[in-house]
Amino acid sequence: MAKVGNPIVDIETDSSNELESSLINSEVSPPSPSAQVQSINITEPLISGEKTHTLATPAVRRVAREHNIDISNIKGTGKNGRITKENILNYVAAGKEAQPSKEIVEDKLVPLSFIQKSMFKTMSRSLKIPHFGYSDEYILDDIIASRNLINDYITRNNQFSFNKISFMPIFIKSFSVALKKFPILNACVIDDDDANTAKLKFRRSHNIGIAMDTPGGLVVPNIKNVQAKSIFEIASDIRRLQEAREKNAIPPNDFQEGTITLSNIGNIGGTSLSPVIVSSEVCIAAIGKLQKVPRFEDVKDEVTGQLVEKVVGKHVIPVSFSADHRVIDGATVARFSQEWKNLLENPILLSAELR
Repeated sequence: MAKVGNPIVDIETDSSNELESSLINSEVSPPSPSAQVQSINITEPLISGEKTHTLATPAVRRVAREHNIDISNIKGTGKNGRITKENILNYVAAGKEAQPSKEIVEDKLVPLSFIQKSMFKTMSRSLKIPHFGYSDEYILDDIIASRNLINDYITRNNQFSFNKISFMPIFIKSFSVALKKFPILNACVIDDDDANTAKLKFRRSHNIGIAMDTPGGLVVPNIKNVQAKSIFEIASDIRRLQEAREKNAIPPNDFQEGTITLSNIGNIGGTSLSPVIVSSEVCIAAIGKLQKVPRFEDVKDEVTGQLVEKVVGKHVIPVSFSADHRVIDGATVARFSQEWKNLLENPILLSAELR
């Protein structure tokens, strides 16, 4: 018997709010402008063994069946935990069903996930770009000392939304400072089907993409107008993106209008990398693992006062570049790398360049 004033049934219509497309990256590749996202909102499965009553409309259950998904594995974000069509599509986009977590006991064919399909298309377009690579090593002992001083300052002041900064805000800001002298690396190629019609679009804003690992794979949002921001403001932007990633809801605007990418894969490991360029950019850089390694250095002898060559420990990072060889030559990338290296190895010069 229904109580007077209470609804008899709650009807939810089949929403047409679907993911339009997804920006997918290779190991460190930025998003293509032709692959826009509505949202990166990845729904995590429930904890194994958790018992719960699943709320979903017949239309949503039909979508789950079409994708061969066990609806009980999805956490709903609708009213009272109701599972929506968007939850199903985001679960599919995250590739949960296409990435078996258990040991493979027999051969089987698995279709590409939504993200993998987009990656397939984006990287196929990148094949027509002739890549060339360049790599170097930067010594970070002085920038480590500078970062420690910055973090001490942050600890003494409660005005920030973060307790400390990583190296990434410093890398990004110094990258932008060096980029001012090499604006071609922030450009993109327009009408590139023919050399007679191709043009370079030079872009004022430094919208620097950063690779972020999510449950659904690697995504590359970008920080807008880095050239006009302080290291603290960049750190705040990174923190905001990290919080959005934890909620699986990075806004779509953060994936649009990227101009160049700086990826830091060093927190996972690796030294030399071969990052892949997408058609909206002409250059990408990737940072490897920070290591303390032996290096020769002239050191003043405490007794004689003379300079003697000794082996000392230095904190070193490997840096790798890929550039579009149709419009960028190796000398340009090498000079840019030396400029960026000089700023990181001599933080006082970086301070002098800041406005």
